[in-house]
Amino acid sequence: WDKGCPSENKFQRIIFRKNQPPLRPDSRSPLLLPVPRSAAIHRRIGRARITSHWTDFVSFLIQLWQKRRVLIAFNKPFGVLSQFTDDGSGNRTLAEFNFPKNVYALGRLDADSEGLLLLSDEPGLNEKLLHPRHAHERIYWAQVEKIPSPDSLQALERGVVIQGRRTLPCLATFLEPQPTVPPRDPPIRFRKSVPDCWIALKLVEGKNRQVRKMTAAIGHPTLRLIRSQIGEFHLGNLKPGEWKILKATERDLVFSGEK
Repeated sequence: WDKGCPSENKFQRIIFRKNQPPLRPDSRSPLLLPVPRSAAIHRRIGRARITSHWTDFVSFLIQLWQKRRVLIAFNKPFGVLSQFTDDGSGNRTLAEFNFPKNVYALGRLDADSEGLLLLSDEPGLNEKLLHPRHAHERIYWAQVEKIPSPDSLQALERGVVIQGRRTLPCLATFLEPQPTVPPRDPPIRFRKSVPDCWIALKLVEGKNRQVRKMTAAIGHPTLRLIRSQIGEFHLGNLKPGEWKILKATERDLVFSGEK
């Protein structure tokens, strides 16, 4: 026993012997202590606790990551592209509006269309918001030439054929009272001899220039187009060119009604 003790001081050797449990029969080193019978149980409990703590930590990181993600509502003015890069058309880009880094536009509005455009840095939202299978509703206000008849609005609701494809059923209504919207810069071109009005279209799809093609198909060309709502979130008091980061409750409104 004494030969296996690392200390040369006799008193230290005695203390070492008294304070250490018996060694394994096959070991001479006092540094190799015996393993209690319950050690395996303690190891399993310890591993379980570590796993639990690690799971909690990962969940915390995910929540922190989600909190750092932003969803932005932007009132896109006329003549602004729904992208950050210039396409050579002479239109302005999103790069002029000082958005946070790494955000991208969810879907698009044509340069000559206005209204609610969402931006986010969260991957996967494009498909979640825009794919028709999710039936995510969007409302557009269209200022059209002449006054559509009820039959014309019903034709829009049933779907019209555009380039060999029938549009999905939608809701088309005459806006009453007619909305008061800020004048456009540049102003729309209209004829004094031809009346115009605002109608609302609630769609679950958004093909290229679809609303304009739909109203043209029933004989009422669109003069001005504004997207006013996505899900249950309204454009509200955002002025053209203004944007805001949505709160949790506002984000819920965007995704409400999703299938």
